[in-house]
Amino acid sequence: MEQFVIQGGIPLSGTIVPSGNKNAALPILAATLLTDKPVTLHNLPNIGDVRTMMTLLEDLGATIERHDNHSATIRAGEIRSTRPDPAMFSEIRGSLTLLGPMLARAGKIELSLPGGDRIGRRRVDTHLLALEALGASVEFNDRFKMHTTGLHGTDIWLDEASVTGTENAIMAACLAGGETIIRHAASEPHVQELCHLLNRMGSQIDGIGSNVLRIQGRPCLEGGEWTIGPDFMEVGSFIGLAAVTGGEILIKNAAPEHLGMIRMVFERLGVRFECRGDDVFVPANQPLAVVDDLGGAVPKIDDSPWPGFPTDLLSIVLVVATQAQGTVLIHEKMFDSRLYFVDRLIAMGARVILCDPHRAVVVGPSPLHGETLFSPDIRAGMALLIAALCASGTSVIQNINQIDRGYERIETKLQALGAQIERV
Repeated sequence: MEQFVIQGGIPLSGTIVPSGNKNAALPILAATLLTDKPVTLHNLPNIGDVRTMMTLLEDLGATIERHDNHSATIRAGEIRSTRPDPAMFSEIRGSLTLLGPMLARAGKIELSLPGGDRIGRRRVDTHLLALEALGASVEFNDRFKMHTTGLHGTDIWLDEASVTGTENAIMAACLAGGETIIRHAASEPHVQELCHLLNRMGSQIDGIGSNVLRIQGRPCLEGGEWTIGPDFMEVGSFIGLAAVTGGEILIKNAAPEHLGMIRMVFERLGVRFECRGDDVFVPANQPLAVVDDLGGAVPKIDDSPWPGFPTDLLSIVLVVATQAQGTVLIHEKMFDSRLYFVDRLIAMGARVILCDPHRAVVVGPSPLHGETLFSPDIRAGMALLIAALCASGTSVIQNINQIDRGYERIETKLQALGAQIERV
């Protein structure tokens, strides 16, 4: 098993470029199944989850021409299988986005439960209810079996603003007969990216960026070309990294338009950054301090659907809070087990009280020291890596395949900033 060995306590400085957005790449790859024409994608992150998704597409019958590590042309001329490889399918959560395209294009799909991060129960009900409303039949025993004799447009209320549930409904509706209205839709930047690509392929999706989408179904879609935008989760990770190590970092092509709420939350911990065109600059040696609520009350940082603060950055913010003067409540509303990684931070010297699966009180600043760590999921893995880089002494992070699933060549990027990190 590969692991990272990190010598912490070194201010990191320099320029860094985020990879393409993983959460956009996975549904966009799934969307290539909606047409028999070629779709060329650029700025694909070269990470574990994307490689797994491309293998799944090939398993279903798509041909993939890889131009380089970040560009590929996918053509699903013929769907040869409607049963994705169970072992491969169960490796990543993003494999669920195959549901909508496969029902729309092939009329059926049989699959096992998806995998991904172990951060608590992750419902699939929203996906199934939306697809049933569009005309799919669902059977579930130990596997899902879904089929349709034809999808039809309808008015759908999603029972939660699920990102992947919204994406599945959008993709299925693109080839359904008539108009579909999706209400309580997720509106994250990666959902918007998917919609823009689909429109380029011949769909008509109105209301992009809102919580109500109107989709005019088409008999077929064309091919297209798309460049995936930067991963704003990675940008947020780099902002937190700069803050706790005390370095000066310029993040190139950072899509500042997606950082509104992220900026507000970091400012609550005393972290400031500047937007310079498409870039973000994080100054060195920031006086990290929690900004109390009115009357000196303990403030709360919580996650919520877009445009609220993204749940995937809550682990990063928690680590930053351990280095800020003051007390803050971190409230994770979406997943039951995301905060369980704090026991590793406590072992490093952090003062954190885990109140219940959803809430943690952080009292800072706490000097951290090196430890042997285990990464339970992608975002916790990156959070622990940031903690190790600001800690004194040597840390070892095991099972770094979790980090590799979401962050491309992270040790190489960090070494360019001066980090002492080695993959062994």
